[in-house]
Amino acid sequence: MIDLSSYAHSLDNKAVAVFGVGVSGLATIKALLQANIAVTAWDDKQENRDKAETLGAKISDLTQADLNNFDCLILAPGVPYSYKPHAVVLNAKDYGLEIIGDLELLHRSGHTVKTIGVTGTNGKSTTTALLDHVLKECGVKTVMGGNIGKAVMDLDLTNDIEVLVLEISSYQMDLCPTYRPDISLLLNITPDHLDRHGSMESYVGAKTNIFDGQGVGIVSVDDDFSLKVFDYACCQTSRKVIPISIRTNVPEGVFVKNNILMKNTLGEDVKIGSLEGLKTLKGLHNQQNVAFIYATAKEFGLNDNEILKALESYLGLPHRQFLVTCENNVSYINDSKATNAEAAARALSCYDNIFWIVGGRPKEGGLQGLEIFKSKIVKAYLIGEATKDFSTWFTEHGFEFTIFEKLEQATQAAHLDAQNVGDETTVLLSPACASWDQFSSFEARGDEFTKTVMRLVGKS
Repeated sequence: MIDLSSYAHSLDNKAVAVFGVGVSGLATIKALLQANIAVTAWDDKQENRDKAETLGAKISDLTQADLNNFDCLILAPGVPYSYKPHAVVLNAKDYGLEIIGDLELLHRSGHTVKTIGVTGTNGKSTTTALLDHVLKECGVKTVMGGNIGKAVMDLDLTNDIEVLVLEISSYQMDLCPTYRPDISLLLNITPDHLDRHGSMESYVGAKTNIFDGQGVGIVSVDDDFSLKVFDYACCQTSRKVIPISIRTNVPEGVFVKNNILMKNTLGEDVKIGSLEGLKTLKGLHNQQNVAFIYATAKEFGLNDNEILKALESYLGLPHRQFLVTCENNVSYINDSKATNAEAAARALSCYDNIFWIVGGRPKEGGLQGLEIFKSKIVKAYLIGEATKDFSTWFTEHGFEFTIFEKLEQATQAAHLDAQNVGDETTVLLSPACASWDQFSSFEARGDEFTKTVMRLVGKS
């Protein structure tokens, strides 16, 4: 748990308001109370209010309360803030009360651990976990949190921890008026979360904030939005800025060319090593992740060989193109986190002879654009609410497919078909859909797939 005693001395006996009592909210309340800071909390759900009260927080409707005697409002990142703001935000602004998030609170705790912040539309979790793994393997003492793993207030920064590796969403950066990571990574920006930010300009602005201040900025230049942020970081901040690309050579940056990790130093392109042997990091998106990890690791003075060796030992992040097992030349891949077509495309591009399990609660756009992978797909196995719409799409594009009611049935059918081919094949769960029609989360869906696969191949 983060020690907030230093922060408590600055409050002048004022209380702190906390709105949104989920995982991060509960961790925040615990840390505040541990430092003898008075807490008033509220949540739209009664069960969450009960949890806060059990911890010792005072319960009051912060959307209507008098907020004159509070130091700040700590807002859960999922609560609408800048666009169509929640009533609690409007009330706080009426009182001139500062609104922050738990990352800003961490910053104000007075800790001295170096922080790395990873943001972007896609790939944040994989890159954060991979970075944490590589640094640990190379002897750097790290702890990981933020939007992945533990809530930041639950982290332990004792035991000589040198680096805090954080996955940071645009929602979280909106709530950080002064905190900026020492090393900031921007992976990519594509249209997303517009219902929260209101416009691409606002969304890009939230991502851009991570580069204000001093330190190091590592930025992709492969999409137009990120390129604009790169230009901003170079021209408008005091950061050292390193470009990353999987499309082109970049001066004084890191890039990938023909599956070779490269860097440019003083105008000279230098080969670092081949990426072909990284079995758990397939695909162009993972090559980009590796380029980011390498650039970051070099900021700690690590040598190329130990970085490459650490990359080879990475097992993958569950539910994100995770290799469950391999049996009789059949690889079983759990990509349950692929909840839209764009995410599924990344997986489909990485494999051949695919027996594809797809479906769930469909999202806008359906499977549009995935027809380009037809030559890679032997057969599709449709599940969930999407089966009617998806079956029409598969028929129109000439795919072979079968409809199943449950994931377990589809997995068994895909397993039997793949095992009968003889050549190297892949059973791929990459649903391109939300999980909520049959599962509580994409994790639950991926766990069901994994359990079924292990039963079918006779492993525990």
